[in-house]
Parts: sequence; structure tokens; C-alpha cells
Amino acid sequence: MKLLDGKKLSQKILNDLKKEVKKNKLKLKLAIVLVGNNPDSKKFIRQKRKACQFIGIDFKLFKFPTQIQETELLEKIKVIIKEDSVSGIVIQLPLSKKLNTEKILKSIPQEKDAEIISPVVCAISRILKEYKISLRNKEIVLIGKGKLVGQPVAAWLIKQDLKFSDLRKIKQADIIISGIGKLNFIKGKMIKRGAVIIDVGEDVDFETVSKKAGYITPTPGGIGPMTVACLLKNLVDSKK
Repeated sequence: MKLLDGKKLSQKILNDLKKEVKKNKLKLKLAIVLVGNNPDSKKFIRQKRKACQFIGIDFKLFKFPTQIQETELLEKIKVIIKEDSVSGIVIQLPLSKKLNTEKILKSIPQEKDAEIISPVVCAISRILKEYKISLRNKEIVLIGKGKLVGQPVAAWLIKQDLKFSDLRKIKQADIIISGIGKLNFIKGKMIKRGAVIIDVGEDVDFETVSKKAGYITPTPGGIGPMTVACLLKNLVDSKK
């Protein structure tokens, strides 16, 4: 079994971004919109803040209460969009069920959408490329249909004309990409020996799965830090 070290690769990306920001004298600010007090969201925001500070760009958190109405939130976002100093905006997901997530995401104009290219897709793509793992002629299983992982990854695979299955074919899978957010859902007995495991949602029982996997992303230290690095790469690339 070999670890797919996202932490090491993300640091390499951040180092390159830091040089670009300095070389091009970029003045950038990332704005994060947070609704409520989801502890996982707060953890990811801390990671984004730390990465921004490292590469030399400003960071600002706009925090709103869980009970905020959709119309009010959209108005608040409009104000943030109009701030000239804000280079990119991220709506921290998940939002509460009473809010129309799709409508709120679409309220961000393309020129300020820091997630215009899915950071999760970028993270998976970069880590596979780094370790020279091809998706061609492989049995791919994608678990999850959410807006953060399942939907953008599915679109990415389809764009490459790659066929993929769901959980029902997990035992035959050469590549498993999982983003359902169910802790330790995937056990070692569910996969075939030598499979490549990309764990986006902390779904994998690392102790049992790592004994059979050929490659596996650890948590923490796998896709998480790569996603943050790819988000900031989006921001820098769009404003260079």
C-alpha cells in the first residue's frame, strides 16, 4: 500500500503560488461566506485562512446566523460582490436546508467565483497525475451525488469519456472515489486487493482498507489540503 500524500503535494502548490503572488505583485482577497456554526465548515475555513496567510493574500470571513432568510443572505452577498478589494468569493457548504443552495451559488458572478473550476476535481486530478495513476481502461466507482464531490466529479469523468459505476460495483472497482460523508463507511472487506482509494468525505475505514488497497489518500493529509491549494490556485490564476 502506498499513501497518496496530498499534504506534501499541496505544500508544493502553495510554495509555487507564493512565488507567483510575490513576482506579479498580486493584491488578492478571498471572501468566505459562512452561514451557521457547522464545526466541519469552521475547520475548513481555518485551513483556508492559514493557506491564504502563507501565500500572501488577504482573507475575510463573512459570518451569518443560521436563521438568516434567503432574500437577506442574497442581499448581503451582493454587497460583498461589489467590494472592489474582494478578488474571489466562496460560499461555504453545506447551507441549511431552508436555503436554496443552487440559487445562492449562482448569485456569484463568474469573475469572482473562486470555485469556478471545482477544487475537488482539481485535487483528485493533480494527485492522480502526481502518482502516475491513469483512469483509462479502469473500473471506476464514484460514491455520492452531492454538489461538492459527486456531481462535479461525475461531470469531469463524463467529459473525459470515462465510464463509472456506483456503490453496487465497489468489489470490482480499480478506482474508488468516495464523497458521501459517512465516517468509516467503506471497510476492507468491501474492496478488491490493489484498488486505488480516493477518500474525499472521510468515508474510509483506514485501518482495514489500507491493508488491501494499492494506493490510498489518508485523512487528514489527503484530498483536504489539496482542495484548499486548488481553490487558491483558481484565485491566483484568474487574477494574474
